Amino acid sequence: MLVLTRKPGEKILLGDDIVITVLDARGDSIRIGIDAPKGVKIQRDEVVRAVTEANLAAAQPNADAEELLKSSLGFAPAESPEG
Repeated sequence: MLVLTRKPGEKILLGDDIVITVLDARGDSIRIGIDAPKGVKIQRDEVVRAVTEANLAAAQPNADAEELLKSSLGFAPAESPEG
């Protein structure tokens, strides 16, 4: 990992077509601007992680939701083999 110290207004170049500019620094946070071609995806790590976790949770089976869906669609509960 490359660690750099930059002041507001200073830039970091990634390759030939991506420019990161430090816009502001206050306390323990900074504001940055990123100029990149349209085809380059720029995403915040915490948002990607939250979406991934939500997708995994939504893919898990939920017995209560399954029964609610069946009852709302008019399916009768399955009868047990004993009677």
